[in-house]
Amino acid sequence: MAAATTTMPGVTPPENGDNWFGVTADELPIAAAYEWAVRPSCGAVVLFSGTVRDHAEGRDDVQHLTYEAYDEQVVPVFERITAELRERWPDTGRVVLLHRTGRLELGESSVIAVVSSPHRPNAFEAGRYAIDALKESAPIWKHEVWADGSDWGTDAHTAVDPRSVGATE
Repeated sequence: MAAATTTMPGVTPPENGDNWFGVTADELPIAAAYEWAVRPSCGAVVLFSGTVRDHAEGRDDVQHLTYEAYDEQVVPVFERITAELRERWPDTGRVVLLHRTGRLELGESSVIAVVSSPHRPNAFEAGRYAIDALKESAPIWKHEVWADGSDWGTDAHTAVDPRSVGATE
C-alpha cells in the first residue's frame, strides 16, 4: 500500500497517496474524510472530531474560540506525526489530519483525525496517537472567549517531538 505523503492546503482530498493534511478556515469535511479513509483492505475506520464546548478548565460560559496557526509549519508537523504513526502501526491504511483556524462557535468541529487499518485495535491505538500527537506537537493555538473575558487556552504548552508522544520510559 502506497504511503506517499500528500499535503493539501485545505479541505479537498488528495488525488494520490494515503495521507490528507490541512489547516483551513473552512468547515471541516467530516463525512468526506471518513469516506476517503475507507479502503477495501481496511476493516476499521476510527474518526475523532474535536468540537467547541461551552467550558474550559476554570472557565464557564465559553462563548466561542478562535484558533491561530503557524500555517507553514502545521503540515510538516502532520507529516512527522504520520511518519511516526506508520512506524508504530505499519498496516495503517489512510490518515486524515485537518484543523480549523479562525472563529468557531459552540458545537463546531475544530479538528479531525481519521485512521483506517485492517483491524480495530490498531485503528483505535493509531487514532488516539494521531490526535494526542497533533494536540502536543502542532503549532496551533486556541483563544477562548467567555462571559467575563478572554484569554489563550489553559492547555497551551511547548510543542513536543511527535516521536515522544505516548512513549514509555
